[in-house]
Amino acid sequence: MRYHVSPPRLSKQAFGEIYICDHPAYNRCTLYKCGKRGIAVIQQRYVKSTKHTYWTEIDDWIANALWLYPKFHEYLRGHAKEPVNGLYPTSTVRQVMWACRMKPMAREAWETVFDKKDF
Repeated sequence: MRYHVSPPRLSKQAFGEIYICDHPAYNRCTLYKCGKRGIAVIQQRYVKSTKHTYWTEIDDWIANALWLYPKFHEYLRGHAKEPVNGLYPTSTVRQVMWACRMKPMAREAWETVFDKKDF
């Protein structure tokens, strides 16, 4: 049986910052910085009425949970880079959770994959 992480009732983002940029796939992300280097973390959203998906910043409770997770800082040090034309390297929240060996979020049927290719 697989167990998934579930969101708390109330949350407020204390770690990471909302970063607005001109990326081809998204325009808002959660940025985690380590000095001048950083990594952008994104989460996919779904609009039920139009069946449209888009990428944006991660939920507040996940932002806090990632930062407080012991293996996240190792991941951050290994993947964070300085920005190129205002863009930091990007990872999805699911990729980060798997890399840190965190309990995953329940996967939705509409979720797709974000290509990590450099733009």
